[in-house]
Amino acid sequence: SPMKRILAPILLLVLLFPSLAFGETMSDLVETDGLYYKKFTTVPFTGKIKGKTQGTFSNGRKHGPWVYYHDNGRLMDKGTYKDGKKEGLWVGYYYKGQLRNKESYSNGKKVGPFVSYYDNGQLNSKGTYKDGKTEGPYVWYWSNGQLGGKGTHKNGNRYGPWVSYRKNGTVWKEYTGTYKDSAKVD
Repeated sequence: SPMKRILAPILLLVLLFPSLAFGETMSDLVETDGLYYKKFTTVPFTGKIKGKTQGTFSNGRKHGPWVYYHDNGRLMDKGTYKDGKKEGLWVGYYYKGQLRNKESYSNGKKVGPFVSYYDNGQLNSKGTYKDGKTEGPYVWYWSNGQLGGKGTHKNGNRYGPWVSYRKNGTVWKEYTGTYKDSAKVD
């Protein structure tokens, strides 16, 4: 029948070249010196990819909105790239769908307020990033909700007075005191 004559070549093309029917995936690309290329080509890739990782490339660099999925199909991470670097708000989720973290980027570096959570929903930590390093007030908690420690970070390190607590709520003397460049000085 004429229908079989039309469908047979289409089916053959889909089986031989799945990317024609379903689009590119990350496994169709290779990275060289920070740029992504379609396998067996020398031209930086421009186009969309689908599958567990979804987004757009422009001249070999990630650009625009991106989403990443866990193996179970749930959202893992979502955010935006600009010329291959993370830009703006990025949100992450655990395998079962719970919120994992929220953080912002500028030119690929973490900036501004951030918050992270344990997979049971309890707050893990919160603070602020400056040029990719923690800066200013910082607090973290144990997975049971008990305060674990609080103090100040400077250039990514503990700085000034810090109070730390064990999981049962008692003061953790070994980690309580005054710090400079993450080293306890008293």
